[in-house]
Amino acid sequence: MIEQLEQVEKQALAELEAITTVESLRTWRSTYLAKVGPIAEISRGMGKLSAEERPRVGQRINAVKQSLQGAYDALEQKLIAEQRARELEHDRVDVTLPGRPAPAGRLHPTTQTLREIERIFSNLGFTVWESPEVETDEYNFGLLNFPPDHPARDMQDTFFVKMPPGSPKVVMRTHTSPGQIHAMRKFAPEPVRVILPGKCYRMEQVTARSEMMFYQVEGLAVGENITMGDLKGTLQEFATQMYGPEATIRFRPSYFPFTEPSVEVDARCFLCSGKGCRMCKYSGWLEILGAGMVHPNVLRNGGYDPERFSGFAFGMGPERIAILKYGIDDIRWFWSGDLRFLEQF
Repeated sequence: MIEQLEQVEKQALAELEAITTVESLRTWRSTYLAKVGPIAEISRGMGKLSAEERPRVGQRINAVKQSLQGAYDALEQKLIAEQRARELEHDRVDVTLPGRPAPAGRLHPTTQTLREIERIFSNLGFTVWESPEVETDEYNFGLLNFPPDHPARDMQDTFFVKMPPGSPKVVMRTHTSPGQIHAMRKFAPEPVRVILPGKCYRMEQVTARSEMMFYQVEGLAVGENITMGDLKGTLQEFATQMYGPEATIRFRPSYFPFTEPSVEVDARCFLCSGKGCRMCKYSGWLEILGAGMVHPNVLRNGGYDPERFSGFAFGMGPERIAILKYGIDDIRWFWSGDLRFLEQF
């Protein structure tokens, strides 16, 4: 057995001298030092030896193992050092070259549009006011003059928040208009001019021009002798500052429970120059906001005497505004997370 050990040791060391790569060295180790190698096989035969022979053979087995392991460790360190030296030589860095700056992040186009809207209305004397995204049914509907049987209260249009039995109805706000009540109750009976940007939620079909989650900017002005002419002048000035002096808008009669009279405001579609496309439903115009004079009931719910005070309100979607400003053909791009789209802004 000792002769076999010496033969294995001699053969293993001879093969070790010819190894030049770390991969080959790993293969050599699994051949000679693994539990299924020749040394392990010799060790399993020690049971056949006499009690006097076992210690001498066992010592020799351990000596061979230590000899081969030591030779392996020394060669492994040498080969790894040589490999690292080659890698450093190949991947040498020229410290005199200019650095590669990391690309800077950028604001989302919706955020850019929101900030532009806030800038324009701030210049017109409006204050930015924040309101909660989760509202009671009373604030989202009741105080805004929605009758109990209004379609907007239906489960198909509104996300209702599950609450304990007996609790007031709570919804994800369907518009930023509840902020009107919060703002009026904060400032009444003093005049107020605020815009209320924020996110809204509706159970709508996702199309090229509508999303189920979207931003909205509410506007509210309440004071004495405020007229429809003030509303039209404010919105025309907004359109001029947002789109330029060539911007064309139109007012159409409409209906909202919280304003009377009510109007829809359209801008000429910049994508097709008014010729008609899928974004404007081939009408040449794109609805950008709804507006009107604050309903007397809403003024009263906000703490103002409708006999003395009047006001106007409007609500717009910044994504719709951005679509016209930048010529975007699908509102779904804003929520896609596609860097090809976002990097254009």
